[in-house]
Amino acid sequence: MARRAVYAGQFYPGSRESLQDDVDSFLKNSRNREDAIGAISPHAGYIYSGRVAGEVLSAINPKNTYVILGPNHTGIGIKFGLDPNASWTTPIGEAVVDKELAQKIINGSKHIAYDELSNSREHSIEVQIPFLQRLKSDFKFVPIVVSDAPLAIYREIAEEIVRAVKALKMNKNVMILASSDMTHYEPLETAKAKDRLAIDAILGLDEEMLINVINDKDITMCGYAPAAIMISAAKQLGAKAAKLISYRTSGDTTGDASSVVGYAGIIVT
Repeated sequence: MARRAVYAGQFYPGSRESLQDDVDSFLKNSRNREDAIGAISPHAGYIYSGRVAGEVLSAINPKNTYVILGPNHTGIGIKFGLDPNASWTTPIGEAVVDKELAQKIINGSKHIAYDELSNSREHSIEVQIPFLQRLKSDFKFVPIVVSDAPLAIYREIAEEIVRAVKALKMNKNVMILASSDMTHYEPLETAKAKDRLAIDAILGLDEEMLINVINDKDITMCGYAPAAIMISAAKQLGAKAAKLISYRTSGDTTGDASSVVGYAGIIVT
């Protein structure tokens, strides 16, 4: 079975030609792509966050497989759901799920289970797919929606993903992609200050600091769970550094600084 695009024509263009043109306008022809182990990319409507997504995903060497972690905005389905469909479709075409890696993760996890419902209305993973399709048409991916939980569980999930990757000897061919926007609906300067705190924690590869600052400063970063899992997993896969590639807000599009959403693009190497 294939998961059909839910948000084509809403978060991004609904026709193949328009979507390809839109994505290509955001992607950069970088000569200095890095071999990233992990990354954070935003997931709003392309008019707002497409530029940041394009810049961060252009900064990495395309991988054969991506484990894409997205937050559960809808609250439906299980807490940690891996979509069981064999592929996902966008107007650009079909993106194939890496069923071998997905099954290996499921077999070794006490938290993640197959669940179509948690992925059925979630946009955070879907909007990443067209960018990856334009970078490398024959990639595979594993889509996992994650929810709120203690940090210890995030670290266990990271270990489960890494064990599966290593068991299949895919270390060099996999990237962990966390889908997340940053602060939501606060004045520009407030949002930028709060986001700087979260970004600094991520750049320090410190998932505990990230969770603490999210809680202490009431930062409305919707994908902090995917980000925490990504950081923990990336370190286990050998990551030593992180770099901020791009940061923008919705105010750059609307011109309204009174209430913005932040978007950060970060690579982990």
